[in-house]
Amino acid sequence: MAKRIYPLLAGGGILLAVVTVVAAQVGGEPSLDPVSMTISQYAARDAGGVIETAMAVLGLASLALLAGMRAVHAPVDGWPARLIGLWSASLIGAAVVPSDTSWQGDLHGLLSAAAFVSVPAAAIQLVGRLGQDERWQAVARPLEWLALASGLGLAAITYVALPGHGVMIGLVERLLLTAEVSVLGLFALRLVQLTWGPPLREWIGGRRADLAAHR
Repeated sequence: MAKRIYPLLAGGGILLAVVTVVAAQVGGEPSLDPVSMTISQYAARDAGGVIETAMAVLGLASLALLAGMRAVHAPVDGWPARLIGLWSASLIGAAVVPSDTSWQGDLHGLLSAAAFVSVPAAAIQLVGRLGQDERWQAVARPLEWLALASGLGLAAITYVALPGHGVMIGLVERLLLTAEVSVLGLFALRLVQLTWGPPLREWIGGRRADLAAHR
């Protein structure tokens, strides 16, 4: 039963976090600029803790995703699993640790950096593994493109944060996070297909057989 619950927790949590973050920024204060402010800076200025809560939900959903992939014996053992776990722990930690004081701000920045790096690194390692697994081959090619996009996004945000003097860092960060969350969403979608697809097909087949018998 738990094997079927994990995909729902993962997919629902990822979707809820994305919708919450987008809604919080669309309906946020007009003085807050998503293009020039990172999500952490935006959250610190936007009272209510909605974005921090969404980050924690995304971290917990990612843990459910990892547990679900392990439950169906997806080839995530080793570094990919550690990196997804690092992403989850870093998001939860960044949601808890505020970025408004010196040492807490440094810790928050370190956790954010760890989260940014972990998903592209995991995706790159999983492209080959999933391509060799019959059940996961369908997502190998999209994952390859998302891994490339997240890698380019990671390089871009590194440049913007250092020699680029933070110009449009908010936009670059959001594009990077979009690619990274898309990687997780791709895994969650395939996990739902693998765990819920056969029972649904069996149920539909049974319903059709019942209808045919009553004709």
